[in-house]
Order: sequence, then structure tokens, then C-alpha cells
Amino acid sequence: MEFIDAKTIVSGYSENNPWFGINYNMNIYKGCCHGCIYCDSRSECYGVDDFDRVRAKKNALAIIERELKSKRKKGVVGTGAMSDPYNPLEREYKLTRGALELINRYGYGAAIATKSDLILRDIDILKEISRYSPVLIKITITTADDLLCSKIEPNVSLSSDRFRTIKKLSGEGIFAGILLMPVLPFIDDTDDNIIKIIELASQNGAKFIYPAFGVTLRQNQREWYYSKLDELFPSLKEKYIKSYGNSYECRSLRSKELWDLFKNKCNECGILYKMNDIVKGYKDPYINEQISLF
Repeated sequence: MEFIDAKTIVSGYSENNPWFGINYNMNIYKGCCHGCIYCDSRSECYGVDDFDRVRAKKNALAIIERELKSKRKKGVVGTGAMSDPYNPLEREYKLTRGALELINRYGYGAAIATKSDLILRDIDILKEISRYSPVLIKITITTADDLLCSKIEPNVSLSSDRFRTIKKLSGEGIFAGILLMPVLPFIDDTDDNIIKIIELASQNGAKFIYPAFGVTLRQNQREWYYSKLDELFPSLKEKYIKSYGNSYECRSLRSKELWDLFKNKCNECGILYKMNDIVKGYKDPYINEQISLF
């Protein structure tokens, strides 16, 4: 694996980050080999050349330790925004695990977004962190169908494996749920898919589902996505062009009815779906515990 220079890895502090209440962001790896046809991180604006090749930041753990030690405020450190922290190379290099050990040592919380069941390797350290600080695991699942999953997300754990991952995490008392995004127009924006995902989420102990009924397309990512549509779903590209033109945000034409269906089914199953409720769900127990100590 290639190691690239980095001066900093952990971002500055954010007090009221609307994205799951994360206070810091951290990306140890650059690029992603999952091959998902819809990934917005491929867009030119992120400046990641040769996106499908995974690289790691040189001396990452030393940099992370220095930065965590120097922060004035504790908080939740998020990872997985730009590249999956559990890519296949993590199995050997264990940089994400090393970062979690540092997060635990210095008293921070953790929020992880991933599509890999490799996260189960680190249940021990996640449980240790959760004894004192908030832990949030977001498993991206876009379709309940493994065959469709293998087409649109070719190099990641199958959807069924990700549901089992949620079950194991939840069974260990870790606050885990689903990022239901993107829901691709004309591909998986069906009632059956949404209902099945919610039912499987409930059966496997997911605490929350946070959805986006559509996909974003811009710059070279649009070209990549359309080339994949031609390869996997012939004639569908023309439907996108007719429906969305050059729009960045391509909402499902069924987004309103899907949202109504989604809300009703989540309420029926007792699954959180509003951002504020999710943040309270994983953070409030620690706030209440601190208050009780005084």
C-alpha cells in the first residue's frame, strides 16, 4: 500500500454539527475500492485522484495521538465520510483499530460509517469506548436484495451480511443503525425495498434508519454513474437525462410517497429516523450519567 504525507488528520471542533452531532472528523485512508456506482466522493471537487486506489496517511496513528492529546474539548470523532475505514487493507494494517484505541485512551466518543462487516473485529474496543463515551455505528444499506447489491456495490459485504453485522453490534449493546442512502431512482426506490429494509432492520436490532430518497450527481461522477448504468441497466441513462438533466440532486420521483411509507413503517417498528432523535438516542445516556454523578 502507498503511504501519503499528511500534516493533520483530526479536524477542528464542531459544536453543533447537524450530521449526527459529530464533533470531529477523521479520515485515515484516501480513496476507496468498494466500486459503488453512485459514490459522490468520486466527484472532482474532493480532489481524490485515482479514486479506486486506497492509500493511507503516513504516520497516521502518531498524528492522531498528537492531535487528540492537544484538543481542548472532548467529543465524538467521526470517520467514514470520504473513504470506508474498513477497506480490505485495514485487515492487515489495522490503522482504524489503532485510531479507536487512541480514541478510547484519551476519552473521546466514536461515530463510524461503513459498508464492511470487518467492523466486527473491533467490537471489543467499541464496547470499551461505549462504557464512558458515545458510540454510533452507521451501516450503509441501500437495497435488501443481495443480487442487486452485488451489482451496484460490487466489492463490499452483501446486504445480508451487513444486517447480520448490525445484529451482532446491537447484541453487544452498541448503538447501531442504517444509512439508507442513496436510494437510486428507477432502481431501488420501490415500496417493497423500503419495507423489506425496515423489517430486516427491526429483526436485527437496528436503532435507527436515516434515509435519502435519491442520488447526487456532478462532474466526473455523473459520467461514471451513467457509464455504469449503460453497463448494468441498459436504457436507464436516458431516463435519468430526461428526468433530471444536469441537476446535482436527483430525487426519486416517488420521494414523497416513499417518505410517508417510510415514516409509518418506522413508527410501527419503533425505529428512530429523525436526526435529533438519533443524536439524543446515542448521546443522552452519557449526558444523563454525568448529571447523575453530580
